[in-house]
Amino acid sequence: MAKRKSINWPGFKHENPIPNASRIGNILMSSIISGRDPDTHTMPPEAEAQVANIFKQIRLCVEAAGGTVEDVIKINFWVKDPAVGRKMLNGPWTEMFPDTASRPARHTLALGANNPNHVTCDFMAVIG
Repeated sequence: MAKRKSINWPGFKHENPIPNASRIGNILMSSIISGRDPDTHTMPPEAEAQVANIFKQIRLCVEAAGGTVEDVIKINFWVKDPAVGRKMLNGPWTEMFPDTASRPARHTLALGANNPNHVTCDFMAVIG
């Protein structure tokens, strides 16, 4: 049986003692990922910048696990206002997943009103 492996990468770290993602065999599951800038380690105040960063973090995560964004099978996003958030996600989404015949499943949910983030996500990938 395959052993679980914690996946981490430079520029993103949780405050709690949890990995950024975990992999068993070819299955990768992320923990919650925020829109923190992977280069400066800061959270930009603008929603659009957080969205751009979250897509960078998704790529960094799956690559740190030995895969590519083509291995991503589902992404759950949490946004302040799902109607507005879906529209903000669509541009970076179609850039990362341009093939309409080969996109991951996606679900967009509402963040709590007092959440300091504009967007967070988690995702699943099947690598290889």
